[in-house]
Amino acid sequence: MDISIATPKGKVNKKRNGRYLRIATHIGALLPLAWLVWQFFQNDLGTDPVRAITLRTGKMTIILLMLSLAVTPLNKLLGWKQIIPLRKPLGLYAFLYVSLHLLTFIWLDYGLNWAFIVDGIFEQPYVLIGFAAYLLLIPLAVTSTKWAMRRLGKNWKRLHKLVYLIGALGVIHFFWLVKVYTRPIMYGSVMALLLLTRLGPVKRQLVRWRRSLQKLRK
Repeated sequence: MDISIATPKGKVNKKRNGRYLRIATHIGALLPLAWLVWQFFQNDLGTDPVRAITLRTGKMTIILLMLSLAVTPLNKLLGWKQIIPLRKPLGLYAFLYVSLHLLTFIWLDYGLNWAFIVDGIFEQPYVLIGFAAYLLLIPLAVTSTKWAMRRLGKNWKRLHKLVYLIGALGVIHFFWLVKVYTRPIMYGSVMALLLLTRLGPVKRQLVRWRRSLQKLRK
């Protein structure tokens, strides 16, 4: 008679793999920032360093936001439970980059001249859209703690659904900011696909596909 017994080794391996994934996430999120800072001090950001910083911090914001949104559908489709804890750091790193994106605008671009900053926000539609996305992202970052999750209860999930609206606003902001639309269209397509995975029928289909894959592996 074959009796399967869960061994401590399996749990240790899962914890170790989870730790490696978290380390890789931190390194992967911080490397672009370290490289950007290095290039800035080496005067290696081209003829318009402010625009280079603006674009690169904005791109990293959208990429990290999409990665955080991809965690749940990937878990539903492939059963990768180890990646679930990565959703929080990915979201917080997205907030870090968008904060640097805004700081570049108000400090390096507008020299902390608040009159010009206010005019820039309300006179340029892409700036207004981006600023709105940032304001919506602040409560999500503030309530990312376990204490906030317990305190808000079911309202926490309702609040954090704003991330899809924030992602859409970010793509629109990026679309208006650049002159070549290939990347904004690509990011918008990925964001739309991730939004579709939130729909009930799509979520159920992902679960069915995962079960089918598990049967094939057996």
